[in-house]
Amino acid sequence: MPAASMDGSQYNSLNQSNALPQKLGPALAYQDSSGDSPLKTLIHPTAVIHPKSELHHTVQVGAYAVIGAHVKVGPETIIGAHAVLEGPCEIGAQNQIFTGAAIGMEPQDLKFVGEPTWVKIGDNNLIREYVTINRATGAGEATVIGDGNLLMAYVHVAHNCVIEDQVVIANSVALAGHVHIESRARLSGVLGVHQFVRIGRHAMVGGMARIDRDVAPYMLVEGNPARVRTLNIVGLKRSGMDSADLQILKKAFRILYRSDLSFKDALEKLELLGDSEQLQHLRRFLLLSQMPGRRGLIPGKGKKGVSDES
Repeated sequence: MPAASMDGSQYNSLNQSNALPQKLGPALAYQDSSGDSPLKTLIHPTAVIHPKSELHHTVQVGAYAVIGAHVKVGPETIIGAHAVLEGPCEIGAQNQIFTGAAIGMEPQDLKFVGEPTWVKIGDNNLIREYVTINRATGAGEATVIGDGNLLMAYVHVAHNCVIEDQVVIANSVALAGHVHIESRARLSGVLGVHQFVRIGRHAMVGGMARIDRDVAPYMLVEGNPARVRTLNIVGLKRSGMDSADLQILKKAFRILYRSDLSFKDALEKLELLGDSEQLQHLRRFLLLSQMPGRRGLIPGKGKKGVSDES
């Protein structure tokens, strides 16, 4: 399928013609196989699309959107008015990109010297108004968004971030560079996440928090300074987690955040709870949080941090 590329004059010529010009191809417009329906245009005449971009023929582009070179957009993705997409950037199928979003811009990083880097976005994402997603720093590196995520208005995703699947990030959240958010995490509005922080699977982070260390999976964190308050019970129930697995995680929470055990002793006690997939992931996350280059764990409320050795 040829790439969609056109300026306003090409669009107007196409719109006024009774036939579909083969040189422009179905990436610009289509009609049903019977030929009985009127021509349906998918790209607004004011949109500016670089000839080196690649748009599936079902992509819709709104008024005054700008799509640069080396941007690839998959089937049935909708790009709203005034959105700006720069490449290299790959966007999958059935995404909705709303008004004013800016995707694929150079990273806000003084280490960046123009090396080739990427933004890679999966399928079925909702990227709301004025979201910014920057390319990575480091040759060949990528900022990655998975599938089924909701990024609400004014979210900023900095260079080299990874957002897995089915994550919800509320309005005006700022992710610094190299942040990794695991699947089904929830971030409330108006909070900041420090660079190199990792937020675990099914975690819930309360609004207006300052997240400067790793958030363990399945936990609810809020406050400033941020602290682990409880298990994310509501989120885990909504996810359909088995009640037996939920009870095990409740026991794990009490070991980690309601006892005075050292980090090492707490991990050893977690092993006695069994070998469920959730416990395996939790233990692995806790261990990795202590590795060089990681920032350690956000502690529990009123307790010695589970990351503190004794």
